[in-house]
Amino acid sequence: MARKIEKAMALAPANDPAAAVLQDPHELVGARGNSLEAAIGYQVRDFRVKLGMTVVDLAKQAGLSAGMLSKIENGQTSPSLATLQALSRALNVPVTAVFRRYEEQRDATFVKAGEGLTIERRGTRAGHQYQLLGHSVHKAITVEPYLITLTEESEVFPLFQHAGLEFLYVLEGRMKYRHLDKLYPMGPGDSLFFDADAPHGPEELLDLPIRFLSIIVYPRGEGV
Repeated sequence: MARKIEKAMALAPANDPAAAVLQDPHELVGARGNSLEAAIGYQVRDFRVKLGMTVVDLAKQAGLSAGMLSKIENGQTSPSLATLQALSRALNVPVTAVFRRYEEQRDATFVKAGEGLTIERRGTRAGHQYQLLGHSVHKAITVEPYLITLTEESEVFPLFQHAGLEFLYVLEGRMKYRHLDKLYPMGPGDSLFFDADAPHGPEELLDLPIRFLSIIVYPRGEGV
């Protein structure tokens, strides 16, 4: 089977959609992934394309060969500071701009089972338990994943309304969840994706305890 796939990829044209299907979607772009060389190459190519320049055009402006520029853009060589200065002048950007992609922060949040941060939000006093499972930082968009538990002590709280979008996925129990003027019966495996700026919230608790994931996405600065 592996040989058949390799053969199909070898025969498929570069612009053939079938070739893209055969590629590993998790494969790093470029041999060195997030290395400094790959990051510089990506940024140089991005600036060049935005200016509508060809490889030959930029190479000529920077005093480089087209082959050398191609190697730089593909992260196959480490350009000298003099070369970076020549490229930055040709692209009309500061030298520091070509390092921008490398300097971007790549964040990850790991939470072990049962160790989500218990926080207070609207509804906490009514017996709704919120565990924050992660939080995006250094991005224009904020993502907040919660594990919400409704127990026997829970009361149906007045409807919520906040900025952004929200996604619910029920893990345990059953409830009727309201969004605007519609009620959605939800049980294990059911999900609901909606505009959170409209009134929403659990209205009928049918089978306790209820546990569900709530993922809220909103522009930074417009907190929920």
